[in-house]
Amino acid sequence: MSSSFRLIQPHSVKQVLCCAPSNIAVDNLVERLAGYKAHILRLGHPARLLEPIQRHSLDAVLARSDSAQIVADIRKDIDQAFAKTKKAQDKGERSHFLSEIKALKKELKQREETAMTAALTRASVVLATNTGASSDGPLKLLPEDHFDLVVIDECAQAVEASCWIPLLKAPKCILAGDHKQLPPTIISHKAAASGLSLSLMERLIERYGEKIVKMLTVQYRMHEAIMQWASSEMYSGRLTAHPSVAQHLLKDLPGVTSTEETTIPLLLIDTAGCGLLELEVEDEQSKGNPGEVQLAGLHIQALVEAGVKARDIAVVAPYNLQVDMLREHLCHRYPELEIKSVDGFQGREKEAVILSFVRSNRKGEVGFLAEDRRINVAVTRARRHVAIICDTRTVSSHGFLQRLVAYFSQHGEVRTAFEYLDSLVPENYSHESQGERRQGTKPPEARPAAGRKPKAAAAAKAAPRKRETPFSPSTSGPGGESQRTKDATNTFKSTLLAFLESSEAQLDFPPSLSSHDRMLVHLLAEEHGLQHGSSGEGKERYITVRKKEPGQPPAPSAATPSLQRPLPQLQEPPGEAPAPVETGGSSEGSGKVDLKSLHLERVQREKARREEMARKLQEPGAGLQGGSKKKDKSEAKGKPAVKTGAERATEEDIDALISAAIKADNTCGFPRCKASVTTLGQLCLHCNRRYCLSHHVPEVHGCGEKAKAHARQRISREGVLYPGSGSKDKSLDPTKRAHLQRRLDKKLSELTSQRKSKKKDKEK
Repeated sequence: MSSSFRLIQPHSVKQVLCCAPSNIAVDNLVERLAGYKAHILRLGHPARLLEPIQRHSLDAVLARSDSAQIVADIRKDIDQAFAKTKKAQDKGERSHFLSEIKALKKELKQREETAMTAALTRASVVLATNTGASSDGPLKLLPEDHFDLVVIDECAQAVEASCWIPLLKAPKCILAGDHKQLPPTIISHKAAASGLSLSLMERLIERYGEKIVKMLTVQYRMHEAIMQWASSEMYSGRLTAHPSVAQHLLKDLPGVTSTEETTIPLLLIDTAGCGLLELEVEDEQSKGNPGEVQLAGLHIQALVEAGVKARDIAVVAPYNLQVDMLREHLCHRYPELEIKSVDGFQGREKEAVILSFVRSNRKGEVGFLAEDRRINVAVTRARRHVAIICDTRTVSSHGFLQRLVAYFSQHGEVRTAFEYLDSLVPENYSHESQGERRQGTKPPEARPAAGRKPKAAAAAKAAPRKRETPFSPSTSGPGGESQRTKDATNTFKSTLLAFLESSEAQLDFPPSLSSHDRMLVHLLAEEHGLQHGSSGEGKERYITVRKKEPGQPPAPSAATPSLQRPLPQLQEPPGEAPAPVETGGSSEGSGKVDLKSLHLERVQREKARREEMARKLQEPGAGLQGGSKKKDKSEAKGKPAVKTGAERATEEDIDALISAAIKADNTCGFPRCKASVTTLGQLCLHCNRRYCLSHHVPEVHGCGEKAKAHARQRISREGVLYPGSGSKDKSLDPTKRAHLQRRLDKKLSELTSQRKSKKKDKEK
């Protein structure tokens, strides 16, 4: 900011009007200018100003001026004249006091305007919001040519119409801001599409180009590694870091120890393949991801344990629902931790910033993460350390985000969520792997649940037996990152295939692997259907890969571990084989078996089978004639027709399914609970299943997140955020009510007595 004001130092400039679109932006300017000897004056209501700068407000300056005592005396005389007016009984005396009050008010207005004009004239820099600089405010007391220059800070975030209010006050102007960050906030989509979201700064740059632009290329906030990405992506590589901040890290802060987290400026925590999918809440426009909330909490805990103060850390998320979930999870443990949305954090900075990108889905949708300027704002809020928590396979569907992930992978530390959360199951991942995309195979959720071996294992058996164990940490260097990644992938893949062929049950990778190599091993082990996990701490961390046991069932896909529930088992009658249940895409991730749809599906199949048999019987042939004669004879005698084995099996299968459905409806829906809910039970509004009194609470049987979302929607609809924040209680105080009731009773008794006395007078 100081470099911006060097542009207004020429001697021809005497009076400056400095504006910004928001009060907080103007207050920041006042704080920076308070250290200089220039006379500054802040316009605006004192209640909207920060407490440290209220002494620079117009009201505070007037209170310290020489005419303050005279104005106070005039106000006192006005109050006394009003008191005399109320006591005066003569009409002429009252009119005399009213005329005196009128004269005093006129004198008060003149005194105040004179004092304000003197204060405004004496100030060399007057600061106000764009709308506060209008001619309806104190600036109307100054002549039109009073100011020599107008400076509008954060102009790229201001609506163009608001900028024209201060621009008409001076012949010259300086627009300060960054048009590569967030644009003006426009609520109406129609107005934004019509051009209202285009700021004055963007319009001028589009029209006149670089000839009117003076770019400040030296930045004093970010570590060089953080700055370099923004410089290459948004500013054509023109930014440079000042030597005082180019290499500063968290470990350089007082009281902070040197750990893995405090010695790196860039960290990428990848949730790809971990099943930490985003919440899909109906009637909720915002997005949330509880898995990323947990990861953010664990990373903050590591930073705080290393000595970083919570007030120096910020957690930023692009969605308000995620911000609410983060505050609920973290604020009680770290009261000084700042958690905000990207839009609410613009203009702020912290030593360490943790970004939660939230989006993790099968379709690769990134929503308004595709807004490049929003991501630029989020990343550049950090001074020494920035950590990004995201699903790289989801966000990499957008080119800008893909380059961000590639930059962090090349210049920073890369970790997977498996290294933080031990309860994660790799089979939860619902994306297609790269190999499956090339071969055109089905995604993991569409594969048979059991009875087949993974394709990777089959390919391993077909490959010649060989054992390769060359491991070397990947080195960073320009131009060869993609080739090194391919070579490392091929090396690890051949090692895993050889391990699948061998009789060994466990394979340990050495601790010399880099974080990027560990991520590749996790992804390849998951793709080949192997169990994998990290062990050890710090530089001794290594990956262990194990073969799955033959009878081990795969974990359900597309569900967060905290929300998974086993499917209810249908109990078949003894002596019958269980009916095969097909796992299609329609019920994926639901955690429930739709008995009605299964029943209708079986009925359709049996109906088609009977029609096929009937069509065969109608064909001409000896067997058909003989069969029809037997049938006619048996029907003529009144004997029931003999059913075939297939028909008997079909009827018994349908009866068993119906009895299992009836039993399931009369039993508690909680897994492994056999309590009857026929006479006493609770119906859950979120999953439409009945539970016993021990499991009817949503948080107990797995609908906790849905219950929270429903409560959040109700709170938003009713406008009550916490007890006491709703509509104002207008009921009277009991003491005051009793007092008014006594006065009313007394008045009624007086009126009643007066009415009785009048009747007696008439009788006389």
